[in-house]
Amino acid sequence: MSVTPETMKARFTLRGRNPDVLTCIANLSNDEVFTPPELANRMLDTLAEAWAKDHDGASLWADPNVRFLDPCTKSGVFLREITSRLTEGLAGQIPDIQDRVNYILQKQVFGIGITQLTAMLARRSVYCSKHANGEHSIAHFDTEAGNIWFERTEHTWKNGRCAFCGASQSAYDRGNKQETHAYALIHTSDIKGRIADLFGENMKFDVIIGNPPYQLGSDGGTRDVPIYQHFVEQAKQLEPNLLAMVIPARWMASGLGLNEFRHTMLADHRLRELVDYPAASEVFPGVEIKAGVCYFLWDAAHNGDCRVTTMRSGDVIGPMPRNLGEYDIFVRDGRAMSILRKVLAYQEPSINSILARDKEFGWTSNFDDFHQKERAGDVPLFYIRKMKRDVGYIARKAVTKSAHLIDTWKVLVPKAYNGGDAVPHQILGKPQLAPSPSVCTQSFLFFYVASESEAQSVQSYYTTRFFRFLASLRKITQDATHGTYTWVPLQSFDCTWTDEALFDKYGITKAERAFIKSQVRPMLLDNADDE
Repeated sequence: MSVTPETMKARFTLRGRNPDVLTCIANLSNDEVFTPPELANRMLDTLAEAWAKDHDGASLWADPNVRFLDPCTKSGVFLREITSRLTEGLAGQIPDIQDRVNYILQKQVFGIGITQLTAMLARRSVYCSKHANGEHSIAHFDTEAGNIWFERTEHTWKNGRCAFCGASQSAYDRGNKQETHAYALIHTSDIKGRIADLFGENMKFDVIIGNPPYQLGSDGGTRDVPIYQHFVEQAKQLEPNLLAMVIPARWMASGLGLNEFRHTMLADHRLRELVDYPAASEVFPGVEIKAGVCYFLWDAAHNGDCRVTTMRSGDVIGPMPRNLGEYDIFVRDGRAMSILRKVLAYQEPSINSILARDKEFGWTSNFDDFHQKERAGDVPLFYIRKMKRDVGYIARKAVTKSAHLIDTWKVLVPKAYNGGDAVPHQILGKPQLAPSPSVCTQSFLFFYVASESEAQSVQSYYTTRFFRFLASLRKITQDATHGTYTWVPLQSFDCTWTDEALFDKYGITKAERAFIKSQVRPMLLDNADDE
């Protein structure tokens, strides 16, 4: 059956009145998340607004010379929605709908599938046929792929890992019957040449947009390696006018191997828009992505502050103009900046100066070479097992690392605390005093002081909303690392600290106090097992 102009027109006009299949499909995994049409259109609106500002109000969707690329297409939602907008925007220039759709899909809209399955799904979404040259395709192509390319790509193994993405050879060198997850865009050192190979000419893409795979399991799944940053970096190498991607937000303050990427992003004055979702479920229902997600707009013509918008629980905060590179990490909520600047203006030492490092005594969280009954010469060993705190005993002579810290009073603080995405949030796990002498496993970090009274003072400081608010600015996942406490100033520990005393000391205004209280809930010490 041939596709008539009337049939094609009906497909474009009636789609909005029927359930959208792309809102119903399940995600492949938490690493390869399908983009909901609503989010895709929000990002396209942001693109169109920036294009108009850069081109004297001209419409992005009425320009027949603009080329679009989704370099990591899964469902094809970006390409589909772009095609729909261009079909309407170019109606005056190409009146015949068949000629118009042929032109758009042959000359303007391109994609690279991340797997064979997603490539076929994308073609079905865009061409209305999994084969671009099939009888039901709404465009005329000579090949099955059309302009949505996919061919199997192999990893380049070097010393047990892929030289491009860091994938583990033991996990991903698994024969021809399974997907390699060696994504074409990031498995080349000559991305412009690679694109020319894929699409047959030296192409310049004006707009690049997508939702890349987020990470690959490495070392047999025991450690995940982020890869989304490679998609961003490669896309920039193609020198588009506009680049928009939705990626995990963890890069803002942490993430394995993301230090250089974070520095580059925060220092890049071409970042025009950043929209942040601390709870990923607000855009990807049913998907847990720790630290949330964000999407950004990179504009080659922009040089200045970035407009930052935070979306949380239906509230829209911003947009606020922000200098992303003010600090070494990105403070997600702009309302915190005035408070942070006041505290840092005192130039006090960080409380990190009395905070032990991760695995200070050398024992991991699953260390179990200790006993439950005390023997002569033992010291107490504090640990967490199955979410419960407990105390065992170990010989003092068995402590071979940081032995000088055995005879200190300690305020033990859990290294990990989740508690969900809702605010106000507890931020950190509850503290616990450990007497001198004592040791602990990696389950805890600890502040160390000389006396019990000082330890009690540190504990009172830790439980304040002020303390935990400052820690929250650098804590983007469940882990509270040594760096989490960098911006918490050291105090004199000869008193019981309260929020009011700290607010008064640092000149925190009434509005700022209310904001802190809206973000951080009180911490009660009646149940230390509540991590």
